Amino acid sequence: MNGLDGLLILVIVLLIIVVVAVVMGMRSRKAAGAARTDSPKDPFSTADQDSLRGDPRELKAGDIVEIRGTTYTVRGSLRLDEGGWKWDEHLLDDSKGGQLWLSVEEDPDLEMATWTPVADAPEPGPKTIEFEGRTYSSEESGSAEFRSEATTGLDERGTVRYHDYEASDGSLLSFEAYGEAGWEASTGTELGRYDVLIYPTAD
Repeated sequence: MNGLDGLLILVIVLLIIVVVAVVMGMRSRKAAGAARTDSPKDPFSTADQDSLRGDPRELKAGDIVEIRGTTYTVRGSLRLDEGGWKWDEHLLDDSKGGQLWLSVEEDPDLEMATWTPVADAPEPGPKTIEFEGRTYSSEESGSAEFRSEATTGLDERGTVRYHDYEASDGSLLSFEAYGEAGWEASTGTELGRYDVLIYPTAD
């Protein structure tokens, strides 16, 4: 074998190495693409609706919220934290001077409800409570730290105790006690994602 033959064999070997490297690279890219395509997706994700209707998790003072056809302005917000479990409550004003609260949390799915203060509710604690013709059963209770933003009528920071009840028809009854204050009761109505439309304002 002369020098020319050796050089030819070397070139052929190098070409084979290049071809193999290209083929392996293409296979790796296809595998990576398939992995991205086949990655699991949350079937209950609200990402598409959040982009179209606004993200309730991002609500802040000054934003406009439309709930079942009624328009409100976010007057202030509470950011609550119970050992790392977080949720928000927003004080809303309507055009007629009415107010209600909107709660937003992920448990793990997005859950929202409106809350209206009520008087003459019994003290929380029992497993069931009779109120306004409904029987409410105890769901959960605890305490959390809160941080107040804009106007809420509460201190900038503090603690709150809560006790939540629910009736068989889905009606909600919640009790909250901020700081050393006594219990305040509110009745609640659960909302679906399509019940809420958000118009964010600039920061």
